[in-house]
This record gives sequence, C-alpha cells and structure tokens, in this order.
Amino acid sequence: MPQVRYLCQMSRDQLLKDRWELVVTRLSDQFSQGEDLDLDAIIYLIGVQELGQVHRKFKKDEKVNLMHIAICRLLEPYGYYEFDYFDRDGWPHYKVREELPALKAGEQSVLMKEAIVQYFVEKEFID
Repeated sequence: MPQVRYLCQMSRDQLLKDRWELVVTRLSDQFSQGEDLDLDAIIYLIGVQELGQVHRKFKKDEKVNLMHIAICRLLEPYGYYEFDYFDRDGWPHYKVREELPALKAGEQSVLMKEAIVQYFVEKEFID
C-alpha cells in the first residue's frame, strides 16, 4: 500500500506543478511583458479581482491590503478565514476562524500555490 500512496502523491504533486505553470503562463501573458509573474504578483492580482476595482491605481498601503484580501480569500476554503462583510468603500473583510499553523517557507509556498490553483479552477480560468 505505501507504493500506491507514493504514486498518488507523486501524480498529485505533478498535477499541482502543471496547473501552477498554466496559471503563471496565462496570467503572465495577460498582465506582464514577457516576464513570468511571481507568487506575490499573482496574489496581488487576485486581491484586485476580489475587490472588483480593476481599473484604478492603488496606494502602497492599499496594495498590502489587496494582498491580505487575496490571502484571506484563498485560504477561506481551508477554514482559516471566513468572509465577514464589505465596508462602505466596498472592501471585503474577513475574520480568522483558525490560526495558520507554523509552516516553513517552502510549505507556505506550496499551500499558496495549491490555493491559487484551486481558486482559478473554481473561476474556470484553468481545468
């Protein structure tokens, strides 16, 4: 049985890798001049998408808030955050449902990539 579990893990990891590369390629083609977008840039784009104010310039502190919105939205299906309300300016607010576990940098990256891939599967941006 351990061999089967290993093969399932391997194919799951490969599927995540393939889907992640597809997300990066499609978003980079759409929003970048030939350079691949990094994880932070993709999180920022998701924040802008979730806010719904795609055609405006954001101040530095708003950009940080956009990334926070994205992270909350991305980790909501995992039970870490829950949507709470929209403020009078239309910004979504989330509340913490469960504290994030202490993860190493590589583990954080995998969790975020997995959440981003799932987000874009749900949005039917990728299969």
